[in-house]
Amino acid sequence: MSALVPFSLRVRLGQCEVEISGSRDDVLKTVDELPNLVATISEAFSEASARVDVSSKTAASSESVSSPPSATYPSIQSTGNCSDAVLRLLSTDWGRLTPRSLPELVEAMKANAVHFPATTLSGVLNWLVRKGRVKRWKTDKGYVYVLSGPNAPLGQAQSPSAVDVVSSGGG
Repeated sequence: MSALVPFSLRVRLGQCEVEISGSRDDVLKTVDELPNLVATISEAFSEASARVDVSSKTAASSESVSSPPSATYPSIQSTGNCSDAVLRLLSTDWGRLTPRSLPELVEAMKANAVHFPATTLSGVLNWLVRKGRVKRWKTDKGYVYVLSGPNAPLGQAQSPSAVDVVSSGGG
């Protein structure tokens, strides 16, 4: 019966995460191959990280040349719905490449003339996390947010913990 219960294994390596889902038996068989998989995944993540680091350094150096604040944020279509605005921001390269904090989201909305109080945005982010549309974790700069599900990038950073094992259903 345990083979029918959805089972997931989530491995976080620094700024990257991989989740293996399936039957419990299939996931445990995959765990046996984990050393080889981690080596392969680590190599892929380090290549992806190098590309992101180069992009970040380029963006940081161009920001120091006094670019207007609106140029550092993505352009989204105006909306009267706060959750739509958040999802639109997080679905851009700006939101997908780097997890974003509440103050960053507030500033990005201001740059797009989408005005919601930080308290409203905070409540909407909590609601989106509960609905499973957005993932949140705590970092040194506070909570950060990324899209979850099929729109989230592979290998996206989640948190610095080593391994989480998650099983749904009654044990």
